[in-house]
Amino acid sequence: MTCGWLDVSRRHWATSKLVRLLIPSKKKRKNRATMNVSHEVGLLVEEIQRLGSKNADGQTSVKFGVLFNDDRCANIFEALVGTLKAAKKKKVLTFQSELLLQGVHDNVDIILLQE
Repeated sequence: MTCGWLDVSRRHWATSKLVRLLIPSKKKRKNRATMNVSHEVGLLVEEIQRLGSKNADGQTSVKFGVLFNDDRCANIFEALVGTLKAAKKKKVLTFQSELLLQGVHDNVDIILLQE
């Protein structure tokens, strides 16, 4: 014969063990998100190299409008501006504007700092 609280305790232990197995920890989710951002930044660099040209300093640059209106980029990037901001934060590329909007910022140069 078992006590009621012991059964509850065992069920709680089994449930918490199962939850730990099924739901990844915050550290694992953060690592996975970091990998996804790094992967998207890498794809962005490839697309800038494909669409851009060398400037006077020998760096690859492309206009934001060209990048934004490219069909392949539209299919690859769910949030192009977010990926651009992440790449700028990682110092992979640079651009003058703090915010990029289609139409308004079409002539802003996006310059690769790391090839």
